[in-house]
Amino acid sequence: MKTSKALLFKAGPGALQDVRKRGFSVERIGTIAGASGGAKWLILSQLDRVIIGRVLPHLSGPVHLLGSSIGAWRFACYAQSSPLQALNQFETGYLEQEYSEKPDAEEITEKSREILQSMLGGNRARDIVNHPVLRLNIMTVRSRFLTASERRPLLAAGLMLAATANIASRRTLGAFFERGLFYDPRDLPPFYNAPGFPLHRIELTEKNLVDAVLASGAIPLVLKGVRNIDGAPQGIYRDGGIIDYHLDLPLSDPDRLTLFPHFFGHITPGWFDKKLSWRKPANEHTDRTILICPSPEFIARLPNKKVPDRTDFVSMSPELRRKVWRSVVSACEELAEELNDVLEKDQLPARLEPL
Repeated sequence: MKTSKALLFKAGPGALQDVRKRGFSVERIGTIAGASGGAKWLILSQLDRVIIGRVLPHLSGPVHLLGSSIGAWRFACYAQSSPLQALNQFETGYLEQEYSEKPDAEEITEKSREILQSMLGGNRARDIVNHPVLRLNIMTVRSRFLTASERRPLLAAGLMLAATANIASRRTLGAFFERGLFYDPRDLPPFYNAPGFPLHRIELTEKNLVDAVLASGAIPLVLKGVRNIDGAPQGIYRDGGIIDYHLDLPLSDPDRLTLFPHFFGHITPGWFDKKLSWRKPANEHTDRTILICPSPEFIARLPNKKVPDRTDFVSMSPELRRKVWRSVVSACEELAEELNDVLEKDQLPARLEPL
């Protein structure tokens, strides 16, 4: 392991005090959170393997998985009976995806559904909704007015209006989008009554799971929205990250902890807040959260000195992009080694710093 730390471990005030006083135990994790971020997830794929191997088998259920966009895709792997196999299939499909020179939303959507079917085929959806310990929850948005159109000029205009209104107040997004939470009905999660926006609660079933995961990552203007999902109010459902980019939500049950493997050391509430440095998550939402992320020093050692992202599809040829992304995944074995070491030697309480 390198002298400079590859990982940072950050905690909200409640979690920081709790772990320093009582120590850290995997059995006390009540929620695992997964943010939106597209290709950024590749920096977490090795950490996901550690969590699957060292954390999931020792959880004391029920444990809520909450994902928006790519977080929902990752957790659809976690909650399978063979999660590592599912994650490997997902990673391979994601790394190998290829498109025509100028793909439209229909082509990208079809490729996404193809990758999903490869990792959720057979009886896997049934396994997920019946998992003995994990409870998968997927955040989407239900589009309203102009944002419910698939005509690019109208949708683009709706997004521009939403982004402009959001500068003044995050709550204005409720005029353009409503939360659509697909939840496991066996145990209600702490975010079941999440405040701030209109909220539709839809029971997650074997029948609607694939559509819910696809909708959660349906970036407007990039992928087509998913229309009239089984069991949900009629309408068109899109990327959950539009409202809940990094999950500024009440994540933790009392006396339980939230584990949040993340791309960065900060939390951005909504998709339109990425350039609004003053927009912060509610303190009470991160109070019992333990966030694990790569350090800036580690990121500086990656190819192009950055975390992979959606712009790589445009700035690189398919061959170069696949080469760079594989290099990133390989480099992130260092993160996995460090997390393994921290858990093995019970170093987490000493490594925690304020979030």
